[in-house]
Amino acid sequence: MLFTRASEYALLALIYISDKEKPQDVETMALELNISRSFLAKILQVLAKDGLLHSYKGAKGGFTLVKTPKEYTLKEIVDSAEKKQVSVFECSQGVCPDNKGERCHMFPVLLGLQKKMDEHLNEITLADIVNQK
Repeated sequence: MLFTRASEYALLALIYISDKEKPQDVETMALELNISRSFLAKILQVLAKDGLLHSYKGAKGGFTLVKTPKEYTLKEIVDSAEKKQVSVFECSQGVCPDNKGERCHMFPVLLGLQKKMDEHLNEITLADIVNQK
């Protein structure tokens, strides 16, 4: 599975917010990151609903991180932005869509690949990404 624009924009927004001390408003972020304001707002609301961001209303409102950058994993960010677990293939979450899992020679290989990918995405933190700038 390839990450969608939602994942990309969620990561860009979290990187942007992680560098700031005050709440960041959607309008400013959208302009700075060259992202559609409405799409960014939707993504940030999802991240806030999932507990990854604090949301503040009002003239000085905006979004801040809930945790430190080293406490965010790439997996949790992408899972939140995508609204589903990241999967290598449709069946790699452990359920064969064709009910052929017991007879499929690829099924165990895909499950193993999914496990390795999940472990890797859980090892990469927002701080790791920010520090590579």
